[in-house]
Amino acid sequence: MEFRQVRRWSTRSVSCTVVGAAIVLSPASKALAQSFPFGMEFLLDVDPMRGSKKIPVLDIGRNGAAEIELWCNSVKAQLIIAGNTVTIITGEMSARQCPPDRVRADGELLEALNQATNWRMESSALVFTGGKELRFRVQTN
Repeated sequence: MEFRQVRRWSTRSVSCTVVGAAIVLSPASKALAQSFPFGMEFLLDVDPMRGSKKIPVLDIGRNGAAEIELWCNSVKAQLIIAGNTVTIITGEMSARQCPPDRVRADGELLEALNQATNWRMESSALVFTGGKELRFRVQTN
């Protein structure tokens, strides 16, 4: 009888160890273990618009305060992070004189940022998902 109890205990122990290892090594737990890249500057991973070299920039401070340089205008924002979720609260946009295509692109990018609900790091890129997927590359200069 004692042998059966030891055998049941060892079987349960091995099963728990295998399940525990699967949880620890799963990609989801790695994503949750990532820390958000506060204090960094990112470039939107797109080509410049025709006739310009400018690409939108996301500059995130250590406390989540951010400055976003859009295609033409700029806006201040606050990023609130909880695990792999993100809430981006944007303020008033600057009022620079811009061509209509850049004004439209500013609005689309701002709308996509406001719809973001999740984030993840992929290599050296910060990816926001929830609405339209936005990929920002780490600024290297």
